[in-house]
Amino acid sequence: MDFTDEQLERYARHIILKDVGGAGQMALLNARVLVVGAGGLGSPLLLYLAAAGVGTIGIIDDDAVELSNLQRQVIHHTNDIATQKVKSAAEKISALNPDVKLNLFEERLTAENAAEIVAAYDIVADGTDNFRTRHLVSDTCVALEKTLVSAALGPFEGQIATFKPHAGVGLPCYRCFLPVEPDPDSQRTCSDFGILGAVAGVVGSLQALEILKEITGVGEGLAGKMLFVDTFTMDIRKIGLPNDPACPACGKGAKNG
Repeated sequence: MDFTDEQLERYARHIILKDVGGAGQMALLNARVLVVGAGGLGSPLLLYLAAAGVGTIGIIDDDAVELSNLQRQVIHHTNDIATQKVKSAAEKISALNPDVKLNLFEERLTAENAAEIVAAYDIVADGTDNFRTRHLVSDTCVALEKTLVSAALGPFEGQIATFKPHAGVGLPCYRCFLPVEPDPDSQRTCSDFGILGAVAGVVGSLQALEILKEITGVGEGLAGKMLFVDTFTMDIRKIGLPNDPACPACGKGAKNG
């Protein structure tokens, strides 16, 4: 287990942490995480993954920075307006921690490219704002047996869950939780209903924490559970998520099942 002198100093607070230690930090340095979306959730998520020393981070997003993003998407700055989000995010990450190797995808995740992109990573973090992409990400992770840490935002609330049905009997995938995409007319994003900016920071940071715990094996994770955070009332609750034996993605109803 060899760290450079700079790494020993940079990651000292992890290395002296009994539950993480040198082995945990080395696991972080060797980890490969794909972040889908460099927006409200992706911003704090990317910064904390990079600060922690996650060795390889992939970022996929086809959007450019807009002025209205800056109220919550804290990885982007005013002078980044009109810049592709993956490039803006990469600039901040490289300035924060040059240890991190970055793979940038200035494109939308689609059925045509998802498997090839996801295959190169250990963990996928979904920070998107539409159900079609969430289902695509989940189905791809199930097919490739990749761990998915998914999060979503509302005006004052958010939710986080880890899906890894490959890791044990009875663990659900995202389709066990939400089998089909809701009616498109009923889907709303923060551009429709608004969001208090710091909510994205809270939930994105919790998503990052869950990923760091998955990599290091520290503590109790959210596989088979969902964490709900209501910042309006400051209530946090956790519920169990059952596996659906008939799930078309991970259950007996799966095409390859």
